[in-house]
Amino acid sequence: MAPLLARPLTRFAATHYSPLILLRTMSSGNFLINQPKYAFLKELGLAETNKGVFNGKWFGNGEVALMVQERFGRHLLELGGNNAIIVDEDADPEMVVRAALFACVGTAGQRCTTTRRLILHHTLHDVIVERLVKAYGNFMSRIGDPLDDGTLYGPMHSQQGIDGFLATVKEAQALGGKVVFGGKVMEREGYFVEPTIITGLPHDAPVVQKETFAPIVYILKCSSVDEGISWNNEVKQGLSSSLFTQNLANVFKWLGPKGSDCGIININIPTNGAEIGGAFGGEKHTGGGRESGSDAWKQYMRRSTCTINYTKELPLAQGIKFE
Repeated sequence: MAPLLARPLTRFAATHYSPLILLRTMSSGNFLINQPKYAFLKELGLAETNKGVFNGKWFGNGEVALMVQERFGRHLLELGGNNAIIVDEDADPEMVVRAALFACVGTAGQRCTTTRRLILHHTLHDVIVERLVKAYGNFMSRIGDPLDDGTLYGPMHSQQGIDGFLATVKEAQALGGKVVFGGKVMEREGYFVEPTIITGLPHDAPVVQKETFAPIVYILKCSSVDEGISWNNEVKQGLSSSLFTQNLANVFKWLGPKGSDCGIININIPTNGAEIGGAFGGEKHTGGGRESGSDAWKQYMRRSTCTINYTKELPLAQGIKFE
């Protein structure tokens, strides 16, 4: 239903309004990108697939940015993220498990801020994996209709989502990953897949380096926070990140220039979700620009400097005498 509604709504807006911003749909394509009257284009999508349909032709979102820039337009891009939680050796395992459960399976893994990588200090790896697998098992009874109050986990958005899920699980297994929970399509009506935990892959495995818009988390084992930070930063995307620690030195390192390179940097809370007062957006292949926050409105405006002379004299700039 959503795609069917999006097309006429977009065309109505394009016909009757001349806003500074329009959110493109799958079918709006080149029309919006190439319209000089739309000075500001806002784009939402996936960083890894990094594509959108424009009049039947596939363009990368990077190409969209270039096309808008060619006509000196502006853009706000939020194109997904390969988000990580790093767990220090002094973190509370129970808090980590609760945070990871929400961050990995909330919205069935279909948030741009969903946790895709859980980077655990080697001293806590086994205990957290064991507890998280148990938590996933207990969680299965809360899967169902998203409109029911007791449901915490709904279906994938479409068959395309299921296909991507299965292809990713297969790729991870081929690379040596071990599925310790889930990995299958659920035998029930609707596009339901099992929330999935995969261990045993190196941090730089190709499947770990890309974003899959599905409830799959890769658990990695690191030797230090510094190593965890380097793994957090090595992916193309830079949306959300989180560090669980009680070490103040590591807190300040994480927040500083040698820490996370993401637009959202959390401490002792999950990667997903956002407060309205905080600027939302990312770096690198996530795109650029911010929504919400104190200054977000400025991106939707154009800035003009106005100087008005109310006198009968003609003052020149900087008091220059030109006579």
